[in-house]
Formats: sequence, C-alpha cells, structure tokens
Amino acid sequence: MNASSNEPNPINSAASTGLTASDESRVVEMAWEDRTPFEAIEQLFTLNESAVIVLMRRQLKPRSFRLWRQRVTGRKTKHLHLRSQDVSRAYCPTQYKR
Repeated sequence: MNASSNEPNPINSAASTGLTASDESRVVEMAWEDRTPFEAIEQLFTLNESAVIVLMRRQLKPRSFRLWRQRVTGRKTKHLHLRSQDVSRAYCPTQYKR
C-alpha cells in the first residue's frame, strides 16, 4: 500500500490508539450511533471525544467523516450533560426485540 492511499492501515491505526482492530470497529459503531454519548465510549475504551474524532477521521472516508461531524456537532444525545434527565439509557426501548 502506498503512502498516498486514503485507505486506513489497520496495523498503524490500532497501534496508535492501543486498541485492537475489533475494539476500534466497535468505537466507530458507537460513535456513529446518535444515542451513544461520547462519555460511554470514554468509559469503555478510555478515548475522550477528541480521540474519537481523530479515530473517526482516520477510519471513515473524508465525505463520510464530514457528514458524521455535521450530524453529531451540538447533538444533545452525544453528550450526557446536554441530555435530558429522562433518558437513562443509550438505546431505544424497541431497539432490541426479544
């Protein structure tokens, strides 16, 4: 793979965060979800919001990253201190059907 490629290098990526490739994948999934706060990601993976943004920039295509940033910037559900006290979980009650 040449240095000018925009594709993420999973070896360098995982080494820079100290996470496994599967953990990084889970962080991307959690960050992509609108209702999962950055604080939950930090608690589980010890990555603060700025580290998650760096990870997302590295893992997503440039256009996808820009769309994600536009969507999460200022979103009340992505920050616990902005979230309504009525919301005590990070998922919709109908999300997990039993």
